Amino acid sequence: MVKPLCKEQMIPTVNGSFPGPTINVREGDTLVVHVINNSTYNVTIHWHGVFQLKSVWMDGANMITQCPIQPSNNFTYQFDITGQEGTLLWHAHVVNLRATLHGALVIRPRSGRPYPFPKPYKEVPIIFHVRLLELRPAPVSDAYLINGLAGDSYPCSQNRMFNLKVVQGKTYLLRIINAALNTHLFFKIANHNVTVVAVDAVYTTPYLTDVMILTPGQTVDALLTADQPIGMYYMATIPYFSAIGIPASPDTKPTRGLIVYEGATSSLPAKPLMPAANDIATAHRFSSNITSLVGGPHWTPVPCHVDEKMFITMGLGLDPCPSETKCIGPLDQRLAGSLNNRTFMIPERISMQEAYFYNITGVYAGDFPDQPPVKFDYTKFEQRTNSDFKMMFPERKTSVKTVRFNSTVEIVLQNTGIVTRESHPMHLHGFNFYVLGYGFGNYDPIRDARKLNLLNPQMHNTVGVPPGGWVVLRFIANNPGVWLFHCHMDAHLPLGIMMAFIVQNGPTPETSLPSPPSNLPQCTRDPTIYDSRTTNVDLSY
Repeated sequence: MVKPLCKEQMIPTVNGSFPGPTINVREGDTLVVHVINNSTYNVTIHWHGVFQLKSVWMDGANMITQCPIQPSNNFTYQFDITGQEGTLLWHAHVVNLRATLHGALVIRPRSGRPYPFPKPYKEVPIIFHVRLLELRPAPVSDAYLINGLAGDSYPCSQNRMFNLKVVQGKTYLLRIINAALNTHLFFKIANHNVTVVAVDAVYTTPYLTDVMILTPGQTVDALLTADQPIGMYYMATIPYFSAIGIPASPDTKPTRGLIVYEGATSSLPAKPLMPAANDIATAHRFSSNITSLVGGPHWTPVPCHVDEKMFITMGLGLDPCPSETKCIGPLDQRLAGSLNNRTFMIPERISMQEAYFYNITGVYAGDFPDQPPVKFDYTKFEQRTNSDFKMMFPERKTSVKTVRFNSTVEIVLQNTGIVTRESHPMHLHGFNFYVLGYGFGNYDPIRDARKLNLLNPQMHNTVGVPPGGWVVLRFIANNPGVWLFHCHMDAHLPLGIMMAFIVQNGPTPETSLPSPPSNLPQCTRDPTIYDSRTTNVDLSY
């Protein structure tokens, strides 16, 4: 039971805590987590941002790399954490359970190895999340929380606020995580700057700022020096509403915590001046100014040669409204997700990883296109032709893109305005990617390609595609298996803004897909599936 506002709620939790427990490891450790499902829900746990080298079966993507852990069942995740340092998160990967089933995953350097910045006096996880009114396919929330507390902007919460006690002159490493389901969040501390030193567990060139933006699923490590007069200072988050043409709610409240200096007496805390909720320029300035720490721990240069080039249009489309049903979407239809005019259908009877490993057909199609079927004015969509009409109604299909082991893949993600132009946080499982450039409007392969950063681009596992704009990503496909690429807004998961990559085996057993663990959860007890996995069974549905 939790009571962030006026009423107690029964919610799913991990080990009885909300947010869930912080997991602390060092780079090079092997992490073993026993998951015992005492809830009434199917569940998987995804280790968001962990590479899972040689351990794709442990990724925890429901129906992609495993079937869910059913109620009264258990499963043990075991994997190495190598080549990464910083802050990541773990969360459930079934429906909207990650609203409450999540926590920090802190990866420190190996023993004896320093941070590439001055050692902080203290490290502090700060998790942003939501209070749900209902746990359902379209979740409803009424408050944002900082470390489980709503703060004094909300009723019944005036005395329940996250407090960070600091000593004047000391420096603190804030490990900030946006675990909110569907919302980008601005974050600011009154009268203080912070220095960003890592994003998504990748070290950055130190970047001084007074405001941050985090998409759902992103993390930021930032140094805060208590360099102001002794007193109390609010920290605050507010939602960033990026959808163009849709006004932000005038009732939007900040969610606040407190920085309390040692020796401070009771006084009115200083308040930060927050950006407007639709301040696209501030969001873009922060997102596009981060660069990687060249020569820092685990840094690798950008590969210059590209083997696979993809141009992916992304956003919302429409799905025909069933007869005798009233739909409230545009043109009286239902909303649908779209990547290159495909709405992804999640398999229902067996995971894609098992289907790939055992060569089971009928589960997915290897035909995800490298280009959209039609070229059009992506950001200023107007239905003028039959081709334009086709782009409004994406094809429903479980599509994958197969790439060779160790190939370099470049993706231009082009936001569309078919329904509305808004920022979508795209998350790639199993890899970090270089973010070579951001921009607005339609991507120009000549003009914009000249502006790409090939020297010190930021690296992410989750990136916000600007509303009515584009990003260019590049990654090395050095991790065999099936890897999900999807919008990390929970409301958009059931809409199908996703696809999957299959990375083929390398030339040696060390670079090939390992066998599944013997206790991998099963989706069904139907023996015609699991007793016939090597006989090319067709599971079309």
